[in-house]
Amino acid sequence: MRAFIALDIPPVLREDVAALARQLKTSVRGRFVPRENYHVTLAFLGDATERELADAMLVLDEAASRFDPVDLAPDGLGKFGRAHDATLWLGFMQDPALMELAAFVRTGLDDAGVSFDAKSFLPHLTIARRAALDHGMLPALPFPAPGQTDELTLFKSTLTSDGAIYEPIYTVRLGD
Repeated sequence: MRAFIALDIPPVLREDVAALARQLKTSVRGRFVPRENYHVTLAFLGDATERELADAMLVLDEAASRFDPVDLAPDGLGKFGRAHDATLWLGFMQDPALMELAAFVRTGLDDAGVSFDAKSFLPHLTIARRAALDHGMLPALPFPAPGQTDELTLFKSTLTSDGAIYEPIYTVRLGD
């Protein structure tokens, strides 16, 4: 099963990001991510076995007992890829608690033998895929106000011709 671990986006921040996406649609062409799919990925597991999923759940339980809710403070737009076929994202400040949580989850997965994409963690939320940016530039727009999240979730990801469908498998609350 294709899976990943992510932080949920709090409702007010989710709506603010959706408003930002609407503004971006006036100058950016692409496949915009539906607001219900907004998240901050901490670790992408890819095709995980049932055993790896169970071990990942134990890591989430441990994280919930050790970490309080974390701040998500937007700090800029960015892109992966080329200007005519980019993944457009909203980045978040590298708050120490957020970075420690990501490191804890990744170390826990590694210690448990759960494989994941080991690229450096960059806190961000994907806004659009296959985006074409006019003149290769991102427009200057006001960013949403910061929010705080307490939900850490293991998601199942199913790829379809209309985009990915994310289903929560297991959710914990930070600080519990």
